[in-house]
Amino acid sequence: MNNVDLIRSCYAAFQRGDMKTIFDALDPAIDWVSNGDDKVIPWAGRRRGVEGAAAFFQALGEALDFELFEPQDFHLSGDTVAVVGRTRARVRASGGRFDSAWAHVFTVRNGRLVAFREFYDTLSIAGALRGAGA
Repeated sequence: MNNVDLIRSCYAAFQRGDMKTIFDALDPAIDWVSNGDDKVIPWAGRRRGVEGAAAFFQALGEALDFELFEPQDFHLSGDTVAVVGRTRARVRASGGRFDSAWAHVFTVRNGRLVAFREFYDTLSIAGALRGAGA
């Protein structure tokens, strides 16, 4: 499986709720970063290892109901796969909604994900967490 196919398989697993497939693809020491202030956005910040990535997904799942999660464009450069996409979601606690473009950057070595970086519109998400867009 090439690096883009690996990332595609992880997105497909996420969309069907198959977290085991994702965790099995992670290097035990993965560096997982989601931009934003973790005091405002529960899933934001830096996490390390599979347990850290699991905490990211738990925070994301507890906070959001996804209406759309759409990886759109995949770009490969050596060990790096960059993906541009879009998410539309409702915040469970506040009822707020957001629609945000995003970019995910993965580093793959020896068939395992060793790094993840996520970039998205923190302002619109923070607003939705406060109830905007409800």
